[in-house]
Amino acid sequence: MTATLFDPITLGAINAPNRILMAPLTRGRSEGEHVPLSDLKAEYYSQRSSAGLIIAEATGISQEGLGWPSAPGIWSDAQITAWKPVTQAVHDAGGRIILQLWHMGRLVHPDFLGGAPCVSASATTAPGYAHTAEGKKEYTQARALDISEIPRIISDYVKAAKNAMAAGFDGVQIHAANGYLIDQFLRDNTNLRTDDYGGPIENRIRLLREVTQAVVDAIGSERTSVRLSPNGETQGADDSNPVALFTAAAAALQDIGIAFLELREIKPYGNFGQTEVPRVSPEIRKIFKGPLVLNQEYTKELADADLASGLADAISFGRPYISNPDLVERLRVGAELTPDNFKTWYAPAAEGYTDYPFLNQADA
Repeated sequence: MTATLFDPITLGAINAPNRILMAPLTRGRSEGEHVPLSDLKAEYYSQRSSAGLIIAEATGISQEGLGWPSAPGIWSDAQITAWKPVTQAVHDAGGRIILQLWHMGRLVHPDFLGGAPCVSASATTAPGYAHTAEGKKEYTQARALDISEIPRIISDYVKAAKNAMAAGFDGVQIHAANGYLIDQFLRDNTNLRTDDYGGPIENRIRLLREVTQAVVDAIGSERTSVRLSPNGETQGADDSNPVALFTAAAAALQDIGIAFLELREIKPYGNFGQTEVPRVSPEIRKIFKGPLVLNQEYTKELADADLASGLADAISFGRPYISNPDLVERLRVGAELTPDNFKTWYAPAAEGYTDYPFLNQADA
């Protein structure tokens, strides 16, 4: 029998009542020292608790890895304390929520590091501009991580995963996509290393494998997931042979036994990146036997098609969740979606965050 968006699914330790996931969305709303604004975030996420699973926004595992103004962290006691009311609110509303663990690597501007250089797989520079407290600034050249520093990076992920569990999250997602640190190690145009973490694919997937295994050892495979972005360039990170690279990565994650794998796939059309590089998900589907979640520019029709074909087990929706807190119900009844306001995506207040109407309010 073909699965639908509204059928339940088991994602490791999480029993999701439907296959409509809320994708991680950077929204700011944190204060000094990257402490989440508890009341705002509690309302925002609890409003969206009808999602089969909420994957909360990318959250810094360390100051070294966080280069976005007002983005939250999960490395300090204050941050853990601030996240607790958020997870409690989601659970009280009947929802499920995991936290995405983020190290931005070369996409951290020195402004966030007291003037110190950012770190990456190699001494490369991202294209474009970083968002800083003083506005946009050009990215700077990263410092290549010494091989002796890798255990510290892995330890930061483990500590963040444990902190997430202490804050009440149902699990974590390791952010290995979108040109951030782990992705910088994966791809051959950002990883120019000649040691055990560079060169052949088996070496370039080593950091992903070691971070994932360490997190699994700390909190359990049933509460650990990973996000990859396997086709096309993203924030300057690209690879000359994405099928070989990402099928190898998927095989490693299959061996570890993670709860689910999410893929952000860039399409030939769309508002957030376009590519002619074919989807890698059909090849990954042959290798990764756990739940496979697909993301990026999905309509209900496209989601239905990928579920019906067996390519995907669930679909994560990002931008639609900004302005449609009851997205599950709107998709169920075929209601029109409320458009979002880009100007308030990263604003520091409730406007454009918790004030979008529910379907019954819109019709009232």
